[in-house]
Amino acid sequence: MVRTVLRGLWAEPRPAHAPVRVWRDWALVAVLGSGSVLEMLLREDRAWAPLVLAVSVVVALTLLWRRAHPLAAAAVAFGTMLAFDVARIFLIDATGLLTIAGLLMLPYALFRWGSGREAAVGLGIILGWLPVTHVADPTASAQVGLAPTEVGTAVGGYGFFLFSAALGASIRFHANARVRDIEQAKLRQRNELARELHDAVGHHVSAIVIQAQAGRALAASNPDRALGTLETIEDAASRSLEEMRAMVGLLRDGAGPDLAPQPGLADIQRLARSVGGWPRVHVQVAGDFAALSPGLGVALYRIAQESVTNAVRHARDSTRVTVHLADEDEQVRLTVRDDGAAGPTGHTPAGYGLVGMAERASVLGGTLQAGPDPDGGWTVSALLPKGAVTT
Repeated sequence: MVRTVLRGLWAEPRPAHAPVRVWRDWALVAVLGSGSVLEMLLREDRAWAPLVLAVSVVVALTLLWRRAHPLAAAAVAFGTMLAFDVARIFLIDATGLLTIAGLLMLPYALFRWGSGREAAVGLGIILGWLPVTHVADPTASAQVGLAPTEVGTAVGGYGFFLFSAALGASIRFHANARVRDIEQAKLRQRNELARELHDAVGHHVSAIVIQAQAGRALAASNPDRALGTLETIEDAASRSLEEMRAMVGLLRDGAGPDLAPQPGLADIQRLARSVGGWPRVHVQVAGDFAALSPGLGVALYRIAQESVTNAVRHARDSTRVTVHLADEDEQVRLTVRDDGAAGPTGHTPAGYGLVGMAERASVLGGTLQAGPDPDGGWTVSALLPKGAVTT
């Protein structure tokens, strides 16, 4: 378990779209550089002043690359400080500048913008430098307000840099969580649009195909009835075009809200007339559904529409499709049954229709069952709670 977590952290990639360098970064470097020069001028001890000032300037300049190249910036800054502190221990008698506190920004950058490998390597460099700088100047931390004891100074130094790293990791975690939430919302929206496209447009296209086949068969023997099928095709094509335009409007950037009325329970009755030819579609509504929420009405209509479409497409030798909507106290039951050929081969709905219907029912806390009847035909039964919360 622990090994898996560590491997995941090690393989963590860099966050996408790291901020570019802006004027505030240059201003920060200018402030730190000017502060180093001013501090050097105000100090009585100016031994090794050029070297100390050069180290401070190098540390300040690395902050310009802390987002684009966090490991390189940390390696250069802390490597320079390590070489400087080793020289202070063995070769020179020099005191560092307080403006080197800009180093605290680098652990944050490592864990906010670096990959898992970069953060681990960079943290190792920092933790390797801390005991060396404590040996070089054990009282430096006490001068800026930390505990005056050597143990307290060492613990305080580690605490400052580890807190900076933890802050970067925390902000990165929350940013990643927000990105995941946005992606999940987009995925839900795409799935909803896919269901609408499949259920609404697919229904009309199926009707067009059936009517076109009927019209071709009647063209020679009964031209008047063939003309009637053309009118039905025109009506179905017009509805399909309207719904396609509404969906395209939702997908276009900058489009306003869709104010077109959504289909509901009242439109289920239209299914009896929306499919011409065979099989015939009969709709039966038993109960008072005036208090149902619009969202629940849309779901019931789409399930009924898709079930009728599947029956028309796939029910072999079917002559009748029955849509029955019933009020069952706290629930609403929708049943769509056809009288096609017996057995599982008489009805073979493929694609995303059943998946979309099941998703609609599940989102509203209901259930959906679909399958062949022992006596022949195919039945879709959806049971949805009246109190379903819809958005």
